[in-house]
Amino acid sequence: MAFSPIVLSHYQARPLLEARRAGQATACTSLDLNRSRCDVAFDADGVTLPDGQRIAWRIIERVAASENSCYRIGDDAEKIQTYSEATGRAYSLYPTSLAPTLLVSGLLMHRIKDTDPYHDTLAKIKAATPRGRVLDTCTGLGYTAIEAAKVADEVITIELDPAAQEIARLNPWSQALFDNPKITRIIGNSYDEVQRFDDAYFAHIIHDPPTFALAGDLYSADFYAGLYRVLRPSGRLFHYIGHLNSASGSRVARGVVERLKRVGFRQVIRRPEAFGVVAHK
Repeated sequence: MAFSPIVLSHYQARPLLEARRAGQATACTSLDLNRSRCDVAFDADGVTLPDGQRIAWRIIERVAASENSCYRIGDDAEKIQTYSEATGRAYSLYPTSLAPTLLVSGLLMHRIKDTDPYHDTLAKIKAATPRGRVLDTCTGLGYTAIEAAKVADEVITIELDPAAQEIARLNPWSQALFDNPKITRIIGNSYDEVQRFDDAYFAHIIHDPPTFALAGDLYSADFYAGLYRVLRPSGRLFHYIGHLNSASGSRVARGVVERLKRVGFRQVIRRPEAFGVVAHK
């Protein structure tokens, strides 16, 4: 069944144009950014969907011409983007060959080189091994919370900017963030929200902050002390950092490890396959 509303990127639009040029009358495509697939029919004016809806070729051509955007399809193609008055940041949904990622003020929020946002998320989950009650500090598109909820009892996820949730609501890959009763969403600054939880409240924490330039307070010893307090004894923290073997990633990682140990974490272990470290309480 196709996702409603219809969301397309050039990964779906270009093959339709190629099939049309090849003289095909039908094609198999996705109407929800590769979450599902269905057959569509062609005629001179456009594409007919299984439920009878139609998309004009001019709309398909517009989407195909844009490599960096995803579009909500209606009478026209509406780029999925917004601007946050709260943070002064621009948000948009950025397409990949599988799940899209979030583009925040020009910075991608998932790895896309030699991987994709979905498999990037799975690597983090494998390293974090979430169980019990889990804290996800930075929601974004909600991929981490969604995957963690598949194995954990409960996930509480915190997002700073309502604009990010606005984008997530239009992303076919993010719908479980709003539908899964095991996930509780909080809008607020993780730095402040963590202080509201009781001691030893979480069994696992997944800390996947934006870059230091966007969220330096989420790399501070004070914040790590808060995470340590709300984590139960023998609990585990996964902290995403970035490429640990790059010059910048290595530099950030050294500071992260030093501060985590300073506030009490032990056995801070590098997990380069997940671009982060795991720390135990």
